[in-house]
Amino acid sequence: MYSAALFGVISRIIPNTEVAEDLLQETFIKIWNSGAYYDSSKGRLFTWMMNIARNLSIDKLRSKDFKNSNKNQDIENNVDFIDAQREVTFNADTLGLKEMVVALKPEYNDVLNMVYFRGYTHAEAAEELNLPLGTVKTRIRMAILELRKHFN
Repeated sequence: MYSAALFGVISRIIPNTEVAEDLLQETFIKIWNSGAYYDSSKGRLFTWMMNIARNLSIDKLRSKDFKNSNKNQDIENNVDFIDAQREVTFNADTLGLKEMVVALKPEYNDVLNMVYFRGYTHAEAAEELNLPLGTVKTRIRMAILELRKHFN
């Protein structure tokens, strides 16, 4: 009966839905455990419950744990945000990279095309080329070393 109103108070103080839901649970636990301390002569039950929810939310907001968790954000969110902000596009044709890769030995060319231009993982490329995974990784490393010679 009171959950929607209490959740509204909590979510105004703590905008993170998951944390607010946890705080709502903590609020009901505290209400249950502190029921003996409620005094009807001092105010209504609803007001007392709202104060518990508000105080728990403020305590959470001021806690070091909560402040630190807000500083540490998921990398997935940041990477997407940075990519959207910079609008960087990679075009291997304009860099002349494909021409450099074609000039490499055929075994390096095949591996680099699969991994870097067609999006294969190392394991998928190894399976497609019928090579051991270590050989694919070595060929990629050797091809990159060859390409570095063009840039240095």
